[in-house]
Amino acid sequence: MADLSTTGTSGKVVIKNIGLLLSGDLDQPILQADTIVVHDGLITAVSREKDCDLEGAQTVIDARQTCVCPGLIDSHVHPVFGDWTPRQNQIGWIDSTMNGGVTTMVSAGEVHLPGRPKDIVGLKALAITAQRAFDNFRPGGVKVIAGAPIIEKGMTEQDFKDLADAGVTLLGEVGLGSVKAGYEAQQMVAWARKHGIQSTIHTGGPSIPGSGMIDKDVVLEADADVIGHINGGHTSLPEAHVCELCEKSSRAIEIVHNGNERVAIAAARAALELKCPHRIILGTDGPAGSGVQPLGMLRMVSLLSSLANIPAELVFCFATGNTARIRNLNCGLIEVGRAADFVFMDRAQHTAGKTLLESVQLGDIPGIGMVMIDGMVRCGRSRNTPPATEIPVVVSGH
Repeated sequence: MADLSTTGTSGKVVIKNIGLLLSGDLDQPILQADTIVVHDGLITAVSREKDCDLEGAQTVIDARQTCVCPGLIDSHVHPVFGDWTPRQNQIGWIDSTMNGGVTTMVSAGEVHLPGRPKDIVGLKALAITAQRAFDNFRPGGVKVIAGAPIIEKGMTEQDFKDLADAGVTLLGEVGLGSVKAGYEAQQMVAWARKHGIQSTIHTGGPSIPGSGMIDKDVVLEADADVIGHINGGHTSLPEAHVCELCEKSSRAIEIVHNGNERVAIAAARAALELKCPHRIILGTDGPAGSGVQPLGMLRMVSLLSSLANIPAELVFCFATGNTARIRNLNCGLIEVGRAADFVFMDRAQHTAGKTLLESVQLGDIPGIGMVMIDGMVRCGRSRNTPPATEIPVVVSGH
């Protein structure tokens, strides 16, 4: 596999003739614009073509009236090293997921490493190594924010400071290690937060050997920044307890593909009823026992739109801008200064929906015609989605 680890060096890119522009922003999910200008991997203009400076573009892409959306952000993955997962002994899963529209992944812990160290020196070393490795290598161009240690008993505040000083910004799922009591987790989550490290807590029944049941009371007491897989990974808390978490906590509500689908719908509806849709973020929780899902994020969007009856343009925000803001990422939104990470989509061929959004709300996933990361085209027509009705074309460029 080619090393596509370089960041955007795309010069000036013009994307024109956009039929539908999804912003990733819940407050204005659809933009009245048909042109995006990118320079060196960052968005410099979003407007009508007549109002944009198109001169000097190295690359011009005709979107051919298809939809452009921010690249999807998978808020919950379990990478190990490179583009290989020992959980399913599968190579190329990250590149394959990029073909499903995912341009950024956030690690919830490198838990599937065979012989994963559980001593404090070892777990810190693994986190720092994973952070460095994925900072230097991007499978398929995907930005993998990795290095998420699983906390263990005996850790002190100095350990969290050491991790932060080394560049670690995440904690793996609280509850996958020996720290399972709410009061213990609360202290370590507070230390992590003090040093700029964001935390996620496991929610629901055990998923792997060594993990345990994390109930609503532990989640509330620990007060982690993200309620990880609130719909279970795999096994969910009772629906009433999930809705109680949505109401009593102010933290991010993470809904995943590898969880209970009925409870996923209930959690999304509860957040809407509580008027806090900005808290909803989406992930796959893969690789896992149920495998790798290259189209898992698109399937989550379709699931919540069609069965929870949420407009598709809002659900796309859950998978993009909401996550970018909660995870402090410079992507996920179509606005000046953000990374030029885009998914070009159209309704799948022969879907019953007359438009892309209607097709998603009917339960179909869209077809992807192109994925761009940091202003660089990483794939054309997806090898994994159904074929799109129309696909964009590069009309000029190197």
